[in-house]
Amino acid sequence: MPASGHARWGWHRLSSRWADLIVADAQVSPGDLVIDIGAGTGALTASLVAAGARVIAVELHHQRIDALHSRFAHDPVTVVRADATDLRLPRRPFRVVANPPFAATTAILRRLLAPGSRLVAADVVLPYWVGRRWALGKAPGAGRWGRDHTVGLGSRVPRAAFTPHAAADCTTLVIRRSS
Repeated sequence: MPASGHARWGWHRLSSRWADLIVADAQVSPGDLVIDIGAGTGALTASLVAAGARVIAVELHHQRIDALHSRFAHDPVTVVRADATDLRLPRRPFRVVANPPFAATTAILRRLLAPGSRLVAADVVLPYWVGRRWALGKAPGAGRWGRDHTVGLGSRVPRAAFTPHAAADCTTLVIRRSS
């Protein structure tokens, strides 16, 4: 496997410009606890820190974890080595702003929206077709999580916002607790 991890994990690094736009759209407030699932080398994490958030950066790839530790050694960032689909969620209210592994999208969203989750808000970069399915209420468990959360599409994220380019344009799925 190449050192970058692209071949095995299909990693698409989000540009810092797009990370800044996504975090601005998410309206993160100073002091918010925010999880960056699939943090990579920290494009979203850096924007979240700049917004004043306390960040949990979740990553599985050991070289990217080392990069996160180095880059955010003096910032309010906790780096967690974990598989995105097996993530233990905080017991206190939290937000998610993330560009997770696309192959794990459904498992991640189901975990975030599971009964007992303290998720307050999420802005998650997904392939457009996946985001559309969730926004239309056609995703697994929609009858359950749709009672407590509003789900819609946010900004469109062009495939060129990633290195290497994504296969198609993406979107942010915007989730907000409604009750």
